[in-house]
Amino acid sequence: MNNYGELIDDNTIKFSRLLPGPIERVWLYLTDSDKRATWLAAGKTEQTIGGVVELKFHNASLSASADEPPAEKYRDMPEHVSFEGTITQYDPPHLLSYNWPGETPEEESEVSFQLEPQGDKVLLTVIHRRIYKRSDLLGATAGWHTHLDILDDVLNDRPTKPFWTVHNALEKEYGKRI
Repeated sequence: MNNYGELIDDNTIKFSRLLPGPIERVWLYLTDSDKRATWLAAGKTEQTIGGVVELKFHNASLSASADEPPAEKYRDMPEHVSFEGTITQYDPPHLLSYNWPGETPEEESEVSFQLEPQGDKVLLTVIHRRIYKRSDLLGATAGWHTHLDILDDVLNDRPTKPFWTVHNALEKEYGKRI
């Protein structure tokens, strides 16, 4: 399976990962704050359409290399970044979607997580829609790719790779691909 994101239209990126199951375990890594914090961001998930999903990012805590510097364009970003989205689709343990706030309401996007059992594995499909700026698209593709690689490592009990080192290299690669 190709781990690179696929641009499915000018404003939408799609990722697929085959992860160790069962599906309920992977679902918890999408919805439980402590588990989600190991690969993406902590924060509560109100388990209903219209509910709030909090995302409290601390990328430095996602790998043993917490002292690695971010890319130059991210250096002014605070160490902790938080925001809230609204759940738009909720069908446990198969589908979770929520809006992803942008700098302005017009820049709000949506991310969906779809889970499908594949024997003892689970196919996770992540689709991020309505990303209109090229710089946001490159950041989102490199970000999702890096975070999903960390999720794969966590679920397979492997050490995680340095977040910013991987993200920075992927952002350059996606700059060539997109």
